Amino acid sequence: MPASTKLTLRDVVTVRLPAASAYLSVLRTATAGLAARLDFTLDEIEDLRIAVDEACAMLLAQAVPGTDLECEFELTGDAMRIAVSVLTVDGLEPSRDTFAWTVLSSLAGDVDSKVGADDRVTVVLQKRRGAAGAP
Repeated sequence: MPASTKLTLRDVVTVRLPAASAYLSVLRTATAGLAARLDFTLDEIEDLRIAVDEACAMLLAQAVPGTDLECEFELTGDAMRIAVSVLTVDGLEPSRDTFAWTVLSSLAGDVDSKVGADDRVTVVLQKRRGAAGAP
């Protein structure tokens, strides 16, 4: 391999669990453990734990009963991307002009959402180590 070739770490972890608030502690714990692998500070880890909890709360409010919540964690060097998704009854993205969205943006840095063809709504959070959440 030439000396100029640089390999980057990219890990993807997917957690699927029942779409019920009783299971959110599993995602908070996974978030903390994975963020610690990237050497996030304790404050950054706590911000991500709260952000994941908030994103899940938004989605669970419109989840189809009996479905699964899926959370994909992608770790790349100094950043973590977290995509939380669930099959919804109405296929509506969370409103971006709410206090909850403002909290997400403040805690996670970059926040986005999208709707799939099957009314699966996904909230995507991305945080870089050492980056301030909001200006």
